[in-house]
Amino acid sequence: MKKKLIVVVGATGSQGKGIVNALVNEGSFNVRAITRNPAKYSGKAHEAVFADLNDLQSLKDAFKNAYGVFVVTNFWEGADEIAQGKNAIEAAKATGMQHFIWSTLPDVEFISNAAFEVPHFTGKSKVDELVKSAGFKYTTFVQPPFYYQNLIGMLGPQPKQDGTTGWTLPIDPTKKAIHMSDIDDLGKVVAGAFSQPEKAGNGNYLSMATELNSFNDIIEAYKQNGKEHSFSQVPAEMFSTFFEGAKELAEMFGYFEKYTYMGPGSASQIELAKEIATNKFVTLREWLSQNS
Repeated sequence: MKKKLIVVVGATGSQGKGIVNALVNEGSFNVRAITRNPAKYSGKAHEAVFADLNDLQSLKDAFKNAYGVFVVTNFWEGADEIAQGKNAIEAAKATGMQHFIWSTLPDVEFISNAAFEVPHFTGKSKVDELVKSAGFKYTTFVQPPFYYQNLIGMLGPQPKQDGTTGWTLPIDPTKKAIHMSDIDDLGKVVAGAFSQPEKAGNGNYLSMATELNSFNDIIEAYKQNGKEHSFSQVPAEMFSTFFEGAKELAEMFGYFEKYTYMGPGSASQIELAKEIATNKFVTLREWLSQNS
């Protein structure tokens, strides 16, 4: 049987890389990586082609002859996520795509009744309805969690004035509010969804969460790996002044504390993601033992 072709948008990004790897490892798909610089592509995809989410024609060219597509947008690059989502949907419809998987996040504005403003969550969720109404044979919505990788990136432990290393954040460290995973494991969910569209392609939401942690849980996981860290809780108003973009993170942590990362009613979506995944997820302790 001829293998189905899956297109991965954002193939060189933190979500896309793991998705390409999982689809290749799964073995029953051919994988086409979409990148703005195919000449420099060094991942595992069977082919790499140029496309840009802001360029509709490039997407139509890149989506030709494909069965399914995974689409993610990058808020932190200043993307107009709704415009880019529309382009991806239009290109997928024009090329006869059968299975559209959209990387989204909870609608914080709706969940919190506009009490919290977290555009990098809500902007993606606003595309959901456009995907649902586009009339694809199969649609799936994956919700990535708080990446473990954030702990060695923008939200890693920092040296503090009291001589300790740790976090200074506007969230109660005892609150189990943060759904977390190794972002490379998202590929296991996406590969599972493409493999079982009748189970996960009916507009299903797959919320990925290996663990639900408080910051105290995170500190304990570090401790198990021989690293001591501290935590200081600060008011959101103060944290918002720390650096450019801090206000959005303060709003995000406020939302987490009140509603959790994935929001109310997400338990069945988390279960379905685990069920559909092609392999087990890595725990925070396992990940820290290799990466901290």
